[in-house]
Amino acid sequence: MSTGDAKAQPQAAPIRTAGAVAPAASPLTYADLVDLALPADFVAKVQVRKASRLKPADSPGIAPGRVRFYIEATTQALLIGPATGESVRFLADVPLDAKGKPPKLNKLPVLVLARTVPGKPADLALVAPDAMLPWSAELEQKLRAILTEMVQPDAPPHITALREALHVPGNLAGEGETQLFFATEGGKPVSLSIIRRPGMDTTWGVSFSEIVDQAARPPAPESLAWYRLACSLPATLPDRANISPSAQLRRVAAEDYAQVVRELGPCARTRTQP
Repeated sequence: MSTGDAKAQPQAAPIRTAGAVAPAASPLTYADLVDLALPADFVAKVQVRKASRLKPADSPGIAPGRVRFYIEATTQALLIGPATGESVRFLADVPLDAKGKPPKLNKLPVLVLARTVPGKPADLALVAPDAMLPWSAELEQKLRAILTEMVQPDAPPHITALREALHVPGNLAGEGETQLFFATEGGKPVSLSIIRRPGMDTTWGVSFSEIVDQAARPPAPESLAWYRLACSLPATLPDRANISPSAQLRRVAAEDYAQVVRELGPCARTRTQP
């Protein structure tokens, strides 16, 4: 896979084309966008050339309030994925408007997140029924940034479990460090270090290497590292993972973990589609 330039692009005025009315869009969160981007091997801005509404009998499993279209589109900008030529085809479920009518899609610019079909370079399978998004310069920038992080060799891995948590007290009263270690896809290392010092705020950071670094910092908001933690960590420290040797130290480890979860904030999602 390849990705386009992730530098900020100039803000462009919305494309207004006669007869094109953007479908109602959900206020997608950062987590929503990463959920869609991770399974995609093809992301592009395309312009709808032809949209044919399918009959209900030809739209199995469609969610209420949506209608399925067979769409033929022209590729305008490839964000990531193999070259497919100028034209692409796919099925997409779009929401009905407030009056229960389907949107007008012809000539509409949209972003599609899809998988390519082996042996059929022009055919796409969207990663989710709602993975055709109304295009905007801001949304394209956000997706470019996500995709650029995803393809880096040191991209933060998916966390599958919290393996263990251990609090080690320091030499001074109120001093200590809690270390958290995680299981991940591919076995790549992920650890957290929470540092307590007398008379100072408790600080923490994340490391994606074998070294547990006391100088590590929390992940930047709306980054792939933030997503991996905020959207994977359990709400509270599991008892089975807390291997601190005494009840007092286990309590401190649980408090430190709670601070991490609190400062990461919620993994907010708005999508109702699977």
